[in-house]
Amino acid sequence: MTEAHGSTATPEHSSSDGHGSDDVPPGGRRTNRPKGNSGKPEQKKKNLFARAALFYRQIIAELRKVVWPTRNELTTYTTVVIVFCLMIIGLVYGLDLGFAKAALAIFG
Repeated sequence: MTEAHGSTATPEHSSSDGHGSDDVPPGGRRTNRPKGNSGKPEQKKKNLFARAALFYRQIIAELRKVVWPTRNELTTYTTVVIVFCLMIIGLVYGLDLGFAKAALAIFG
């Protein structure tokens, strides 16, 4: 299917070589803007206290989004973690005891 002249295709699809022309704007003129600049004006650096206040406001805003567990869920999760830790402790203790007895039997 061919593209008609004057179609509304986007610029990255209308190049003749089949590759998108990401660095050329739709008007076809290149700008001398540095690659790293995103077109935003440079912001003036705020003082230490303003940045710290913004940081803590953002922390509080994120903590308000957290879904906190209920008391019942917290009890269940805590019990699961403690039981799992006790099982791993028992496994490591058993392996340690077995290796110690084996080493004592082999090396006397």
